[in-house]
Amino acid sequence: MQESIVYGCITDTSPALDVERRRQNRIALAHLPANEAWQFLNREMFSVPEHTQPRGDFITEVMHFGSSYGAIEYEWDEWIKQFEALLTKMYWVSATVHLETELRGTHSFVWTPDGDHHRPGSNAMSVKCEWLHETSY
Repeated sequence: MQESIVYGCITDTSPALDVERRRQNRIALAHLPANEAWQFLNREMFSVPEHTQPRGDFITEVMHFGSSYGAIEYEWDEWIKQFEALLTKMYWVSATVHLETELRGTHSFVWTPDGDHHRPGSNAMSVKCEWLHETSY
């Protein structure tokens, strides 16, 4: 079976003391299903560092994720649908996903909000895709 690797991050830049934005993002991730329930996204694939002390006026919160799948590119539309559903529940300024496949190369997807940041409940976002395909001789 062909293996696919998916990884990336969601970032949010907010005033250092905006606890509500960080809380809302953690709630959205906590409501993802557990790894045992077969879903394309699960809460175990995400890592969110805890910021105990503000550094300056702004903090960029970086929420990392990654997982391996069996040929996920054949179900990529569903993966994207679940990822965008998660993004609609979060505050963020960018989201990047890298899809590495054995046969189809690497695809990078970048979501940006329409405005300076995305607010939960908004569908105002756009996505760009870049395809990199390396061949060996």
